[in-house]
Amino acid sequence: MRTRRLTVGQAVVEFLIAQRSARDGATQPLIAGVFGIFGHGNVAGLGEALLAARDRIRFYLPRNEQAMVHTAAAFAKMRNRLQTLACTTSIGPGATNMVTAAAGATINRLPVLLLPGDIFATRRATPVLQQLESPASLDQSVNDCLKPVSRFWDRINRPEQLAPSLVEAMRVLTSPADTGAVTLSLPQDVQAEAYDFPAALFETRTWAVPRPRPDVAALDCTAALLKSATRPFIIAGGGVSYGEAFDALRRFAERTGIAVGETQAGKGSLPFDHPQAAGAVGVTGTSVANRLARDADVVLAVGSRLTDFTTASCTAFANPGVRVVAINVADFDAHKLNATPLVGDARATLEELEPRMSGYRVSEAYASALRDWKAEWEAEVDRLCQPARTALLSQAEVLGELNAVLGPRDVVVCAAGSLPGDLHKLWRTRDPKGYHLEYGYSCMGYEIAGGLGVKMAAPDREVVVLVGDGSYLMMAQELVTAVQEGVKLTVVLLDNHGFSSIGGLSRSVGCGGFGTEYRRRTATGELDGDFVPVDFAANAASLGARAIAVGDRASLSAALTEALAGRDTCVIVISVDPEARVGGYETWWDVPVAEISTQQSVRDSRADYDRARRRQRSFL
Repeated sequence: MRTRRLTVGQAVVEFLIAQRSARDGATQPLIAGVFGIFGHGNVAGLGEALLAARDRIRFYLPRNEQAMVHTAAAFAKMRNRLQTLACTTSIGPGATNMVTAAAGATINRLPVLLLPGDIFATRRATPVLQQLESPASLDQSVNDCLKPVSRFWDRINRPEQLAPSLVEAMRVLTSPADTGAVTLSLPQDVQAEAYDFPAALFETRTWAVPRPRPDVAALDCTAALLKSATRPFIIAGGGVSYGEAFDALRRFAERTGIAVGETQAGKGSLPFDHPQAAGAVGVTGTSVANRLARDADVVLAVGSRLTDFTTASCTAFANPGVRVVAINVADFDAHKLNATPLVGDARATLEELEPRMSGYRVSEAYASALRDWKAEWEAEVDRLCQPARTALLSQAEVLGELNAVLGPRDVVVCAAGSLPGDLHKLWRTRDPKGYHLEYGYSCMGYEIAGGLGVKMAAPDREVVVLVGDGSYLMMAQELVTAVQEGVKLTVVLLDNHGFSSIGGLSRSVGCGGFGTEYRRRTATGELDGDFVPVDFAANAASLGARAIAVGDRASLSAALTEALAGRDTCVIVISVDPEARVGGYETWWDVPVAEISTQQSVRDSRADYDRARRRQRSFL
């Protein structure tokens, strides 16, 4: 057997360079590059290997370990999970900083490869710097924190263990059903240790990403069920995007006339002006989609995890006889809500289901109601987004202006706060990949790091990041990475002096917005003083970005036009009215209210909560 003598760090890098993914006849490198922040736990192992191979695999220097995993996840999402980035850290805080973003990747079913350094396998030098000692096990380290948020986790204590773990890691990264964060913990002494590896390990290997097809009997059963429906409804989730099932969904909807609602991950599955497009569904949904969900007798969920935001905490489907059918590549997701499972790739399944719907079309009454409700909703969006001629713009006005200025293929990126809800309802999508929301984990701080990953994956598109002041203050530093790499972003920062989304939620549960505004502490001992002045434009400029502060709709439009036409990363800062909110539309979200309280407002909210909870149903 031919062998190559390499360090473990070198072997990891050589293996990653040789991996490819393939689907539908297209092949690409699986690992498009490596993000890393070096410390004593990885600089001599993976650091040396990446230095030696820098002409064959690109290395990126980020500013924060959590942020770089967000960037990798966003990159993978934009590339439909066919490519991703690896992320390496030192031991200790570098590794634990990745936990939050790893959870987001796994929750959102996005492949990312994590390569944290670890404690000494030999235990000759112990405890090493940053080692968490445990009296229960000498083999335990902080990297064990990554176990519950990883789809695959392993620690390489001997060079002989590396080959099977690398192969298993690639299997998980390329599995449509099992993908998520993959963690290979690499003790720092093992990274630098040399070993005679089989040469075959470093040969080019192509991982075919399959399109599993569902059971034929299940297809026939589903077609019969749908044909019996008088008020069917389709929910398009992220699986439509990852499976590139947009055309298959459009053909299916046009053939049957069935309306399509969209989750956050599935928004853009149909363009907003398509006759069957009902828009967002669930807690942050449109009146159109939520009425259709309420009345539906059969719900066809395509590639959705059917979370509480989509099902309105199991109140969205009010028809007592409703049946749910779930198309999903993951068996786990296909069985949710006691659904009839169609386990398979979204595109392949829709292509096989469509001819079985021959002869079926919704009634004219159904089609007429859909047209009327859509016209009513479009008028509501126009009303919300039109200029209000007040001192501060509303968030909806800002979104309306953005939607008017951006081109069809431009990508809007967001993640947390009140912006995702307003975007889900109001944004008029025209391109399937023009709407990028991280909402499975709704992680504050994702926005700029995620925008960086989107732009790296789609350099031919303009990428516009929408971020609130609260999220910006948590993780703005990747602006420096964007400037360093020459990766242009346009960031629109909406300043509402705090956590507006949670402030609204706090008021709805009777807590009056407590602890959600950026106010000075006064002599009363409370945070009830003036707003803390933060010069966001100066902050962004200090990080290397071009910064523009605007105060009205006209200056916002001019700044957007200038930023989109330019070549540099630009941050546009605008203050918005925190009280000018977009409400919900025929929906509810289960956030428990304190059952007893000294606050009358809380007691009143609890009474409302108890009444609303009676609408919940069990799908056992």
